[in-house]
Amino acid sequence: MTKPNILLVMADQLAPHFTGAYGHPLVQTPAMNALVERGVRFDAAYCNFPLCAPSRFSMLSGQPATAIGAWDNASEFAASVPTLTHYLRLLGYRTTLSGKMHFIGPDQLHGFEARLTTDIYPSGFALTPDWDAAAAPLSHWYNMASLSEAGPVLTNYQHDFDEEAGFAAVRHLYDLARRPSDERPFFLVASFTHPHDPYEARPEWWNLYDPDDIDLPEPITDREIDAHTRRIRHGIGAETPGYTDEQCRNARHGYYANTSYFDSWLGRLVRVLEETGHADDTIVIALSDHGDMLGDRGAFFKMSFFERAARVPLVVAGPGVANCTIPNVCSLVDLLPTILDVATDGAGWPELRPEMRPDSAGRSLWELASGDHDDVDEAIGEYTAVLTTQPMFMIRRGRYKYIHCEGDPALLYDVEADPLERTNLATDPEHAEAAAVFAAETSQRWDASALREQVLASQRARRVLSAAAQGGGTMSWDYSPTRDVTGEYVRDGMDWLTTGRRSRIIASG
Repeated sequence: MTKPNILLVMADQLAPHFTGAYGHPLVQTPAMNALVERGVRFDAAYCNFPLCAPSRFSMLSGQPATAIGAWDNASEFAASVPTLTHYLRLLGYRTTLSGKMHFIGPDQLHGFEARLTTDIYPSGFALTPDWDAAAAPLSHWYNMASLSEAGPVLTNYQHDFDEEAGFAAVRHLYDLARRPSDERPFFLVASFTHPHDPYEARPEWWNLYDPDDIDLPEPITDREIDAHTRRIRHGIGAETPGYTDEQCRNARHGYYANTSYFDSWLGRLVRVLEETGHADDTIVIALSDHGDMLGDRGAFFKMSFFERAARVPLVVAGPGVANCTIPNVCSLVDLLPTILDVATDGAGWPELRPEMRPDSAGRSLWELASGDHDDVDEAIGEYTAVLTTQPMFMIRRGRYKYIHCEGDPALLYDVEADPLERTNLATDPEHAEAAAVFAAETSQRWDASALREQVLASQRARRVLSAAAQGGGTMSWDYSPTRDVTGEYVRDGMDWLTTGRRSRIIASG
């Protein structure tokens, strides 16, 4: 059996609600639309932790964040945790990362044999939260400056990073075509940081949208706002200093523009597959690590289990993939077993010895993606990071979503009947039994008190290490890609004509 190549193109903070591929009437995502037209769109995919680093660690390991100590954006991703990329290497894949993965700690590869760029965010413990504070403190990382400064820019650090990540991924695909002697299938992750705030976009993307067309969030009454959303609103300054409708519209404008920018890179990478003859032997997966509230409930960014923060786009296209939409609830921990099934055509990973096979918390979605039936319809979420001082949990099963945080009233929503999640059914007599079942399951799944003590112990240790690191002389963990230029372009001892022929890829057609 010939193993398919796998191209995973990842956005940061992209909610499916704000894409044309998922039905937004304004946002232009032609590349994602094209994948949907020939592949599968998962309509109820969730992250397992609505924050960048823990979501990615959970996705790559196939494990809940609390099982691997991924408490927040400054938690170390232990080198001893097997990842999807480790398993793919065992299955004979060449594994490459271009762009963001937000690894924390000295291991900056986690199974990738090649990493083409540095990361955009720090790899140390500087972002460690402080649950020892009397209450969730104001955030210096997430605040209303992202709204007040939204607008068109020629460039910024985020645009610079994505240009580098996209260029490196494109060049890597061309390099693979130049070296046909290496017959290993490839797994390439091209991971971009847009449309993550700041909501600033290049003029050509900003100008795709008329500001008068930008929609504002649906209104919400004060009684419909839950306790955690109040903490977020306070922590990011959404109440004081607050923001105006015009600032919210500008933020959405920038977000839509940057969504189209991300989509352009998705389209470029797919075109390179077509140009190099790999369109028919490559599975393409487009997804994000979490979403963005983008003004819903008066909140922004993520850190929440409401739909716009916790749901993610998940589109798959390529050989063996059906053409349909899939309503089943699923999540990012399902990616590991799904991709291993892609790599082995659902044959049960025969190249992996039984003791080496992953014990993933997820289930394979390959049967669904290939057009078969699956009765499983659930996702599990956890949150132990900023703007709370207690662990939070989510269970989404079928049409219902249950959210629990110690000290807060329970939340239960019928997401199908109430997609904006405005009516809390937890105290509704007609839903008392369902709420009680979810509450009992939450208590059985998680020991919130014990988890809180683990989080506190980890935070305290990391704050010591972070403070000590400010003293100077500490080795940085930030990834610095190595590049041997002695064999690039034309060098001493090379014939320019021979080099030109070797590097050339002839256009077809």
